[in-house]
Amino acid sequence: MPHFLAVYTMKAEDLSRFRAMPKAEQDAVDALGLPQWNAWEEANTALIPDRGGMVGKTMRVTRNGIGPSSNDFCGYAVIEADTIEDAARLFEGHPHFTVFPGDGVDIMPFLAGPASCEVNR
Repeated sequence: MPHFLAVYTMKAEDLSRFRAMPKAEQDAVDALGLPQWNAWEEANTALIPDRGGMVGKTMRVTRNGIGPSSNDFCGYAVIEADTIEDAARLFEGHPHFTVFPGDGVDIMPFLAGPASCEVNR
């Protein structure tokens, strides 16, 4: 079955707004969202060969060197599905963006190798 990379995204300003909330309000969001996220993972465990995880600050490497960078990526998972549409449907109503301040989940197929890489712009 094909594998897809699911990248959780969150805008920096949404994360800042969340972190500016009183600790009790952040804890309430976690108390609501984490059980829903865990239930989603449990319900789809057969289709998630790699649960992935959340990620932190970005360091970028280019031909010009290494330095800090930024993007909207905040986590990932690897999903098995027949089609990209099937993989995407798994995330409809996901707590990442219905409870937490996430803004979406980008789904991308894994390709056979570097020679078959398609740039998506």
